[in-house]
Amino acid sequence: MKKTLVVCSGGLDSVTLAHHIAHEQSLLALLTFDYGQRHRKEIGYAAACAKRLSVPHHVVDIAPIGQALTSSLTGDSDVPEGHYTAENMASTVVPNRNVIMLSIAFGLASSMGAEAVAIAVHGGDHFIYPDCRPDFIEAFARMQQLALAGVSDIALMAPFLHQSKADIARLGVTLQVPFEETWSCYQGDAVHCGRCGTCVERLEALHLAEARDTTPYADTQFWRQTVAEHAACI
Repeated sequence: MKKTLVVCSGGLDSVTLAHHIAHEQSLLALLTFDYGQRHRKEIGYAAACAKRLSVPHHVVDIAPIGQALTSSLTGDSDVPEGHYTAENMASTVVPNRNVIMLSIAFGLASSMGAEAVAIAVHGGDHFIYPDCRPDFIEAFARMQQLALAGVSDIALMAPFLHQSKADIARLGVTLQVPFEETWSCYQGDAVHCGRCGTCVERLEALHLAEARDTTPYADTQFWRQTVAEHAACI
């Protein structure tokens, strides 16, 4: 069982990952980043997860870096609505976000004596986010072996890499993850909007997983229409 540091945003995927690692490995701590995201309320959900799993929670402030990177998640432009694979979702890319976060995560992991860093990238991310794809994960893992050669031997774990969000939701059901205590929405308002790409993906996944979810949404029907329209076009 590897002593593992989990990168946890507070979203459905990373919270489920934290529960999964706590069940299958040795969960050492959670690491969350404040990168100036408009939905930084997710950090509180990550903190709640750490408390629930009785592990330390580290928050690293890289907001000045994040706010200098062009993205609808860190700037003033509108967060796009619609299907999570639509071309307009490209505006939610934060350039090099995972490169920056994972580099910090591996440095911290080395200092903590961790044996692995785990990240919750999954198959649904591959459409839009280049730093969530298998070739990136494989290349980054190789790079870190070189960067820490003779210092630390730390594995990069991405157990959801080839899975869908629905698969993650099904695992979350098995692990009894409280989905209402996760935050996915990119808008960062009082409740999940139900219309941004990540809300659409979340609602579809929970529906497919037949999961109990008491999370309030401003719009509970938009995702159905969006998913149906997308299916009709492929």
